[in-house]
Amino acid sequence: MTTMRRAASHPAIGASIGGLFRDTALGTPDAIAVRSADIAYTYRELDARVNRLACALAARGLRHGDRVAILAQNCIDYVTIILACAKQGYIAACVNWRLAERELDDSIELVDPAMVFVSAEYAERDVGARPRIVLGAAFETLLATGDPGERTIDVASEDGLLILYTSGTTGRSKGALVSHRAMIARGALMRADWAILRSDGFIAWSPLFHMASADPTLATLTQGGTVSVVKGFDPAAIADALTRHPVGWMVLMPGMIERLADELEARDAPLARVAAAGCMANLVPAEQIARISRLLNAPFLNSFGSTETGIAPCSGNWIPPGQRPTSLGKRQNSACEIRLVGDDGSPVADGDVGEIQLRSPLLFSGYWNDRAATEAAFEGGWYHMGDAFYRDGQGLLHFADRKKYLIKSGGENVYPAEIELLIRNLDGVKDAVVVRRPDSHWGEVAVAFVVADAERVTAAGIRAALDGRIARYKMPKEIHLVGEHEIERNPTGKIRRDLLELRAMAGRRGSRS
Repeated sequence: MTTMRRAASHPAIGASIGGLFRDTALGTPDAIAVRSADIAYTYRELDARVNRLACALAARGLRHGDRVAILAQNCIDYVTIILACAKQGYIAACVNWRLAERELDDSIELVDPAMVFVSAEYAERDVGARPRIVLGAAFETLLATGDPGERTIDVASEDGLLILYTSGTTGRSKGALVSHRAMIARGALMRADWAILRSDGFIAWSPLFHMASADPTLATLTQGGTVSVVKGFDPAAIADALTRHPVGWMVLMPGMIERLADELEARDAPLARVAAAGCMANLVPAEQIARISRLLNAPFLNSFGSTETGIAPCSGNWIPPGQRPTSLGKRQNSACEIRLVGDDGSPVADGDVGEIQLRSPLLFSGYWNDRAATEAAFEGGWYHMGDAFYRDGQGLLHFADRKKYLIKSGGENVYPAEIELLIRNLDGVKDAVVVRRPDSHWGEVAVAFVVADAERVTAAGIRAALDGRIARYKMPKEIHLVGEHEIERNPTGKIRRDLLELRAMAGRRGSRS
């Protein structure tokens, strides 16, 4: 008997997000696909707009694999652009509009887009000499030049769909390339592990440049549900949407939960179904978890994932509505393999802390134009998350720490290395260490300890030097001027961040401020 060690690739093996959306529009043409505060489109209407844009971009010379950058706050046109890219084989680079100019330049240069779409509030931001279209009248004019009919384009499952930016320990943004295959798998896993129905919708209030909005938005639009697009965190608009249609995953972030809970309590109105709500429970006070899950009558997700992995690997269980959790052990997702390994690369025993590594169809394809980072991330045939966990005797996974030190502030990743580098480059500064501090509003915030010449450097001066060079959410909430002896190191020379964290939590200042 003849066996095949590895199946040959074939175009029929796999699918594309654009094709799935097209078929969903054919099957549910009159269902509401997307709505915002002032407009709604059925699947038939949205599909026609997507086709018009796809045709117009092709007429402008864009080719398969070209990048289309989007610098905009949440709006229906944002979704339209992504879907047009999905149908044409273009890659939508979803740029973080919170970035400072230097960071924005890096993000745009990295992907070298053939077209840039910007919303009106960012029309004056510098995107270089590249062609750009401002959303609004110019966007509608562009659509008017396209044909609403379906174009026949060959888009493969492994083709790139999105570039979602994620900072690195070097301080430079990396572009995580997410394929059609990964996005389809992410939607399937959400429905399987969280009991989300095909008819469940989504409220896209968190930025669409985040996987927390991009992933479920596309999953919803390939299944026939309604996506309510909200321009940022607006408790009233979110509450309206919660009463209007069922929701699969109600994304919650530190810093917004109490305000949404206040809005829901003030209204005391019946809500539609919510299948699951939440974010990484470790970042949210237990009392807030109990309160918001009770108000939504939905389990709170005890999740852990990343831009590169989607909701996998540790988002397979939840906290019952109204319950104040005493343990945050997480269950492994379906459709992924996990191992915990030590520094020598060998699996660790239950109870021992090791780096979590993953194999899954949900994984991204690599970092755009960064071969070295990609090879390091996938070394040995596993994706290295850089996060430390331990597994208990019941098989639950417990978050221990971030192997690559990371601060999670209001849903945004803040990497100390980037801030430390900028501070260290200031005149009069000898050393700088940035650590995390728990915060009841944002989950975590950055705190800086700086060794500097007291006569030349002040905390206010450091803050002024950082202003405009990093996004506001990265700005240290406190800056402490300390002596060199106060930056303790272990025998191998590594900084004892744990000791500085204790000082930050206690609110203790250094010898100079």
